[in-house]
Amino acid sequence: MYQKTVLGNGIRVVTEKIPFAYSVSTGIWVNTGSRDERPHERGMSHFIEHMLFKGTKRRSALDIAKEFDSVGGFANAFTSKEHICFHAKVLAAHLPLLTDLLTDLFLESTFDPAEIEREQSVIVQEIRMVEDTPDEFIHVLFQEEFWKENPLGLPIYGSVETVENADRQQMLDFIAAMFDPSKIVISAAGNLEHQQFLDLIAPAMEKLPASNMVVQRKAPDSHFFCRALKKDLEQVHILMGMHGTSQKDELRFASHLLNVILGSSMSSRLFQEIREKRGLAYSVYSFSHSHEDCGMTGIYAGVSPQNVREVLLLVNRELSKLLREPISESELSSAREYVKGNMYINSESNDYRMNRLAKNEYLFGDYIAFEEVEKKINAVTSEDLRAWFKDVYSPEKVAVMLYGPVDERWEDPKAFLQVG
Repeated sequence: MYQKTVLGNGIRVVTEKIPFAYSVSTGIWVNTGSRDERPHERGMSHFIEHMLFKGTKRRSALDIAKEFDSVGGFANAFTSKEHICFHAKVLAAHLPLLTDLLTDLFLESTFDPAEIEREQSVIVQEIRMVEDTPDEFIHVLFQEEFWKENPLGLPIYGSVETVENADRQQMLDFIAAMFDPSKIVISAAGNLEHQQFLDLIAPAMEKLPASNMVVQRKAPDSHFFCRALKKDLEQVHILMGMHGTSQKDELRFASHLLNVILGSSMSSRLFQEIREKRGLAYSVYSFSHSHEDCGMTGIYAGVSPQNVREVLLLVNRELSKLLREPISESELSSAREYVKGNMYINSESNDYRMNRLAKNEYLFGDYIAFEEVEKKINAVTSEDLRAWFKDVYSPEKVAVMLYGPVDERWEDPKAFLQVG
């Protein structure tokens, strides 16, 4: 059962009772992420996420870890382009401890300068680790170019320079400005009563004062390019991107189904053609990144240098086929069942439901029933998929990046992207 309450300062509390569950998953969400940071603040949201586990006025970092461990609980956090989330999961009987710990971390963290200095080194190593992982780093490089001149394209962790220059006062100022109650959603799913949860969480959270900072997000423009970036690696990493759908776009259902058919499942066209039938890549997939106001559909493959041309031509063939030929009802039906199956299987997790509650509140201001989503998935036709794909894809509306032992002749996308 879904219930919602808005606290006096504007914080929204949404819960879903699951009577047969043993546990409760809770998250404090802030509608602030890396796309909301100014140039000198790059990586600040991510840095603050790290620091909220480093000690409060009442608890040391070790105390926090011990209290969660003492009840078999789990706590973590993440930062995205648009959100910061601090979440935890415990047995239902330990919900009072969970809410006390989460509110203490969120409201009373001390941001000890010595801890900040230590964490600077940790985050710099995190940045270096991504840079040393080419199949991850190419996504960072690609997004910077695809959404250039917009902070959405910049990496969540910031840069070495901004991380090393961050200090305690800068973090406190960022929180005071950006952690406005109107941006906060607290979501909980599991074996709990809404009023009981409110009684536990509200006394602390409703004291949070409002901020005068107003940040307007600007939707990015997509940039279509072809780049060959030389790097001494064993493989060439290929990334292609085109327009996608936002998280609120009604066409997102067609986009997600086409993604399943193209490359996000083991039976998908790209996986079968490039990996299973020809053995040209270990990792090949398509993806769909959706944000509040925009999105990207893309394709990745990691291949040997001598196989680059063949893989690009095979990708082009599959993209062209999607434009020319209708998708069979059997293939579309399988994609529908894949998406619905994933949704319903994930729905058995309290964590998934907690995440879904918060995201639906941010995007739609309401609870969206699984049955409503299923109905929209079932309504997508083969012609809907083709119509959407025709609108977003052509050789002129695709970006391509090659990263690894490549040469400059690949800088002309017309060499391998031709509809026909």
